[in-house]
Amino acid sequence: MPGLTPEMAKGALHMALMTIKKEHGTTKSVIEAIPPGGGEYKPEPAARTALEIAWHIVASEHRFYSSVAKGFFDITPIPKPDSLKTGADIAKHYDELLLKDHTALGELSGEHLAKEMDFRGMFQMPTVAFLDLGLRHSVHHRGQLSVYLRPAGGRVPAIYGESYDSKK
Repeated sequence: MPGLTPEMAKGALHMALMTIKKEHGTTKSVIEAIPPGGGEYKPEPAARTALEIAWHIVASEHRFYSSVAKGFFDITPIPKPDSLKTGADIAKHYDELLLKDHTALGELSGEHLAKEMDFRGMFQMPTVAFLDLGLRHSVHHRGQLSVYLRPAGGRVPAIYGESYDSKK
């Protein structure tokens, strides 16, 4: 995005936050749909469990959004608190954590958002562009988690329109 002005970056933030907030509710519903006792489900030995994917979504989304607020990509590990034992626990934590991130993002200046930020030495782009990358990452893993729900004994919530399970 060469030539991104602070005004353009602030406009991009506004658009990104509308989408991020909408997708947050959908992602939360998928995490909440992990059934009690189904959190350890995984389709094969090398895969993550349902709860591991749920935590990966939450921690990664927080990492992307808090990194945008900081102005540098922070790869400090974010371990899952031991108190989060179910999908419902993780979903509640997700709401609390991401509400703080959404608030912090809304307060950023156009100048901050337009500055180039490095992604782990692999590429650089305007700081605001990392919001879209973080969202796409979450949507990818949300899709992965939604495929786990039925085999784990749960029901798939509506994601983009109703699901077979949400009609019941």
